[in-house]
Amino acid sequence: MYYHASRTGDIKKLEPRISNHGVPLVYFSTKPENTLVYLSNAVEKFCKETGFCYDGTWEKWATYGFDNHGTLILEEYYPNAIYDTYKGVDGYIYIADDVPCLKILADIPNAVTTSECVTVRDCIYVPDAYDALLDAAAKGQLVLKIYEQHHTEKLEWIRRTIRQEYASCHNHPEYKYFLKAHFEFL
Repeated sequence: MYYHASRTGDIKKLEPRISNHGVPLVYFSTKPENTLVYLSNAVEKFCKETGFCYDGTWEKWATYGFDNHGTLILEEYYPNAIYDTYKGVDGYIYIADDVPCLKILADIPNAVTTSECVTVRDCIYVPDAYDALLDAAAKGQLVLKIYEQHHTEKLEWIRRTIRQEYASCHNHPEYKYFLKAHFEFL
């Protein structure tokens, strides 16, 4: 089975949308818990909650990776980031039995894409993405790494990376606004 997360309900057929790769794709995971991170975008949520007006394409905020076993690790780059990003956000995990023209993503474990429409077989409503993440972590399906768990080297890497991101996001005022609000060293 293949899983796809969306904030939009009542989808019967998943259609390709412009992706991070610049081409229309539908993304799936073979692990439903891995799709939970796509139910909210920290940049978009923060900007909307604080009244920052923006009508462009929202910069994506993705602070996750995978361990050697393909387990998703969602990391906080600032205190309470997971709570702030996911608490109160609802959405849907769509299930498909078949993905036509399936392409395996080598850099994302358990992920596949297609440029074709995909028929939805079923849907799981997620009333609160934060609670669902906590539940998946408690079951060992993914790892939540809170900010305070980072070692000194990781915190230094976060500072360097965020400074680079801030310096290079000229065409994304919403991203600059988000970064400035969450990282006092900018």
